Amino acid sequence: MNLTRRVRAYAYQTFYRMPSPLRRAAVRLVAPKYLVGAVALIRDTESDRLLLLRQPSKKGWSLPAGLLKRHEAPHVGAARELFEETGVRVAPEALTPGTPNAIIHTVGVVDTVWFGMVNASDTELHIDGGEIVAADWFSLSDLPRLTSNTTHLLKHYDLTQWPGHP
Repeated sequence: MNLTRRVRAYAYQTFYRMPSPLRRAAVRLVAPKYLVGAVALIRDTESDRLLLLRQPSKKGWSLPAGLLKRHEAPHVGAARELFEETGVRVAPEALTPGTPNAIIHTVGVVDTVWFGMVNASDTELHIDGGEIVAADWFSLSDLPRLTSNTTHLLKHYDLTQWPGHP
């Protein structure tokens, strides 16, 4: 057995002899860390319009989204964030998971993506003016400047086929 294999075998033997809590702590120490969020992609039932938000810290429009709370189901988190940021209520069970459901961003964030529909003409938008400074419906053929994460996500779900956008 060459040296590399012997060292590897010794390392695994040592690892598995450790008490279980210590093994878990060692894995947590070296495993990659991700923040998990939920994104709500909400379309108008009567047109091709999409609900977008403007945040004071961003240089473009984005989708309703946020980090999940501890032990929160992703579809519940998506519905919660949608309501907190826009005042729009959609039952978590009415949200459909995107395929694939998770998008991994380069900054260590995993977004679970959920699709829903509401009638925009019957839906009043309410924003707090702090975290969100504007919310509006935009036609897919006439989208405003988007954040890079929103552009990435829309391209991933093939929703970026509109004139004037890459």
